[in-house]
Amino acid sequence: MKKLLSIVLFSFAIAAVQAQTTYQANTGSSVVGWTGYKVTGKHTGTVKVKSGNVQFTNGVLTGGSFEMDMNSITCTDLEGEWAGKLVGHLKSDDFLGVASYPTASLTITRAIPQDSKGNYKIIGNLTIKGTTKEVKFFANAVEANGGVTAGGKITVDRSEYNMRYGSGSFFDGLGDKTIYDEFDLQVTLVANK
Repeated sequence: MKKLLSIVLFSFAIAAVQAQTTYQANTGSSVVGWTGYKVTGKHTGTVKVKSGNVQFTNGVLTGGSFEMDMNSITCTDLEGEWAGKLVGHLKSDDFLGVASYPTASLTITRAIPQDSKGNYKIIGNLTIKGTTKEVKFFANAVEANGGVTAGGKITVDRSEYNMRYGSGSFFDGLGDKTIYDEFDLQVTLVANK
């Protein structure tokens, strides 16, 4: 009887393992858009996804992670010299410090299904500039045609990641030069088996 029970449990364990599928990020199709806000407006741009994956078990998102190449940051709302100056400043130690911290990453710790349409509440660890903080956000991730398309918007408080330049939370008298602490990351992850 014990032997039969062991065989049955082993069979269930194998079936559970086989039901998990890992999809690897297509770095050419995946991208992270960013939007930073200031008193007088906002700036937008992109960052390339360097690597990543998502895991599904029995059709439900159960985990994943991705890494961003911070040296690839671009500005999409300015051109020429002004875009170059902004990108240079964002790469400096005032903001991302890419010379010391060339990548940033997100690792999913929990994916909580919200419905049967691929909507999830995501809890994860976001690492920027060598600092890791827990983040929570809503995302959509759907398996179809041998791949996954996932997307979500993460709102980040930059001051928690040692990016305090122009922050009204830390400096007085900035007036219209104030840069808001919160910025958004719009993640689009395309992954295949």
